[in-house]
Amino acid sequence: MYDYIKGQVTRVTPEYLVVEQQGVGWQIFAPNPYSFGSGELQIFVHHHVREDAQFLFGFPTLEQRELFRKLISVSGIGPKGALAILASGQPQFVIEAIEQEDEKYLVKFPGVGKKTARQMILDLKGKLTDFFGESYEETGQADLFGGDESELEEAMLALGALGYSEREITKVKPQLKGLELDTEGYMKKALQLLLKQS
Repeated sequence: MYDYIKGQVTRVTPEYLVVEQQGVGWQIFAPNPYSFGSGELQIFVHHHVREDAQFLFGFPTLEQRELFRKLISVSGIGPKGALAILASGQPQFVIEAIEQEDEKYLVKFPGVGKKTARQMILDLKGKLTDFFGESYEETGQADLFGGDESELEEAMLALGALGYSEREITKVKPQLKGLELDTEGYMKKALQLLLKQS
């Protein structure tokens, strides 16, 4: 129904961002809302309809949106689980894990157990590399907030919104203290640490 929305980012939260377009504020859930930056931008969207609600999910690239759609087609993976997988900011690693049948890597994501990892491999192996190719580029945009301690806290809240447990977050937080990063940077670093844990 919708392909993309162009507008001004007016608010960023750990779960979603609000994009104003012609006087309407669109609430768009995203893997890492802090990665979009500020100002006028274009967000590729997926309109998700349930019996009791409708949601817009947004992505900085067309490739990320298509990978999201492939992931939610797998039995056992809903939109929240797909967002958590994409939040790592490195979908090429997810694709490699699927192609190499690396269940150990896939089960590191919240909500993905052995059965779901196996289903991802069965459903998606051989269907992602041609589409995704090497066109993925990370967006290097700054986030909307100033450089203070609150950015680390915002990143921790965003990890919780993605489904990571308090125990997992508490384990990586000390490794992030003292780093001078924006919220997006803290998110990326925390996700790298979470994915390295066994």
